[in-house]
Amino acid sequence: MRNSGFILIVTGIMLLLDFYVFQAVKVVSQNASPKWKTIISIAYWSLSVLVITFLILMQFVSFESFPRSIRNYLLATVLGLLFAKLLAAVFLLIDDLRRLVQWCSGKLFFRNTEGENLSGEGISRSVFLSWIGLGVGGGLFSTLVYGFSNKYNYHIKRVQLSYDNLPKSFRGLKIVQISDVHSGSFTNKKAVEKGIEKILNENADLILFTGDLVNDRAVEMKDYMDVFNKLKAPMGVFSTLGNHDYGDYVHWDSEEAKRNNLEHVKQIHGELGWRLLMNEHVKLERNGEQIALIGIENWSAKARFPKHGKMVEAYPGAEKYPFKILMSHDPSHWDAEVRPKYADIDLTLSGHTHGMQFGVELPGFKWSPVQYVYKQWAGLYEEGKQKLYVNRGYGFIGYPGRVGILPEITVIELV
Repeated sequence: MRNSGFILIVTGIMLLLDFYVFQAVKVVSQNASPKWKTIISIAYWSLSVLVITFLILMQFVSFESFPRSIRNYLLATVLGLLFAKLLAAVFLLIDDLRRLVQWCSGKLFFRNTEGENLSGEGISRSVFLSWIGLGVGGGLFSTLVYGFSNKYNYHIKRVQLSYDNLPKSFRGLKIVQISDVHSGSFTNKKAVEKGIEKILNENADLILFTGDLVNDRAVEMKDYMDVFNKLKAPMGVFSTLGNHDYGDYVHWDSEEAKRNNLEHVKQIHGELGWRLLMNEHVKLERNGEQIALIGIENWSAKARFPKHGKMVEAYPGAEKYPFKILMSHDPSHWDAEVRPKYADIDLTLSGHTHGMQFGVELPGFKWSPVQYVYKQWAGLYEEGKQKLYVNRGYGFIGYPGRVGILPEITVIELV
């Protein structure tokens, strides 16, 4: 039995939430007929029993043996229900605290559904807050379910970047950036191919991939080699490694097996026709003028992610070029090392965050829970003359969907 303690804790939380939220279900259905009350109760507890049974079985069944698509959807559904009920419980708790205050003031403390009207007429505060709690929780769960359909809904983000020091020959250079493929999560090859077709239709001069080709294992790319090897550009396809490419999040039989997997991942980049940059730089030439492209291994300012990247190896020699692009998977690298120590790196390209695959993006406004962990998490950021672009990710991991933050193909034009 693996992770039994954690699973038992989650199971206990789910049971408590089930009983707590069910009190609100009873309140909002109080005027329903006995038949409908029975139907609602059976439906609610049937779903709850299925989830609890699934959590208990996880202690005895090798979950990794499940087909990947089933595993992802099951986990996402369970977690979606958990978060939805937690959110609903917040509103119910507000009502219970309100009634506790009333009780302390001399009123009876129970979920009254007849008094406490919001106005002279209408529903009680308890019914109102119960409806709000169930509506918000149900809305979150419905949104997460809807997000399943967005995981291959590739969107092109077009960005024009202006630089005074850009050599004349490179004005108008079109770069396509993709990041975070996470091939181990894919289950629809034709959908992935459509995204690649979108990239090719851009006729970019240069294609840059900023890490996380796989979730853990090199073998995940087996069925997608003939998809990603189609990526071609006149000035080449260049790539770097992300934190997932090192195989740190899966159990290996030995350290040698883990090292061999990493070597296989590196080999795959070459087999795809990509030039993997491992703490090094290359010159890009156009009409006799040159700029530098720097690529480093994963380097993160966050303690739980590795620091394999070595700017001290990648940068020397690049200082002679008038314009520099850095490929670095984790955007926390920009504030932690790039800006303080390498002020002449003009453009840094990163990925990693996926925008948490959940958030809101409106003209002039964007929000995602990931912003409380990463200062730069999606899109363009500027400090002085330096710019950072964080790609929202081509693939997905964990939650098999996207809500608000869609999979991205970035088209950058240097002007």
